Amino acid sequence: MKRPARQLYYDDLHEHLGYVLRRAQLAGFEAFRQATHGVDISPARYTAMVIVHANPGLTQSALGAALGTARSGAMTMVDWLEDRGLAERRNRPEDARSWGLFLTPRGETQLRDLKRRVRANDARFAGRLAPSELATLRKLLDKLSG
Repeated sequence: MKRPARQLYYDDLHEHLGYVLRRAQLAGFEAFRQATHGVDISPARYTAMVIVHANPGLTQSALGAALGTARSGAMTMVDWLEDRGLAERRNRPEDARSWGLFLTPRGETQLRDLKRRVRANDARFAGRLAPSELATLRKLLDKLSG
C-alpha cells in the first residue's frame, strides 16, 4: 500500500483508530494480493476455503455466520467456489433439508498452494514488527474484535 501523499495535511486522522486500522488493513490486503498474484481469489474467498477445509460438512448458514455475511452472501460465495470446481454441496445424512460443504480435490490442492504462498508473504509483512510487537498486536486486535 502506498503511504499517504506527503504534500497533504491529514489533520488528526492518524489519531483515529479506525483510520489507522483501515490503512493497516489495506496494507495487509496488498500483501495478500502480492502473495496470490495470478490466482482469482480474494481474502474473503480464501477465508471461506480455509473454513470449509477445517470444518468439512458445515452448512452454508454456518459459513455465512463465520464470514459475518448474510445467507445470500454465503450462497454467492459457495456458488463462486462451486463454479470453479473448488467446493461442492453434499447431502447431510443427519438432516436431509440441508447441504454440507466440502472442498473438492482441486480445491484442496489450490488451498495448499495458497496457504503456502499466503503464509510466506504474511511472514514478510509481519516481519516489520518484532515478535513481541506482533504478539501484542494480535492480542490487542483480538480484544478489539470481540
